[in-house]
Amino acid sequence: MATTMYFEEVVRDQGDKTSMEIELGRSSFYPEDSIYLKVDDKLVIMDRATAKRFVEAVAAVGSYHGFID
Repeated sequence: MATTMYFEEVVRDQGDKTSMEIELGRSSFYPEDSIYLKVDDKLVIMDRATAKRFVEAVAAVGSYHGFID
């Protein structure tokens, strides 16, 4: 499986009460390249339709907060 990691970090709650390990990247494990997401020790490799909706949602919330143009 070829992967390229784009994000890996322990993300902490603003109140520092909880945290989770998040890893995000691309995977070629299946015939169709797609996005993988690992939270704590649970891994999912999204099908292309789900990956598209995921990216659109993250971009929308990032745009709302002014994090992206």
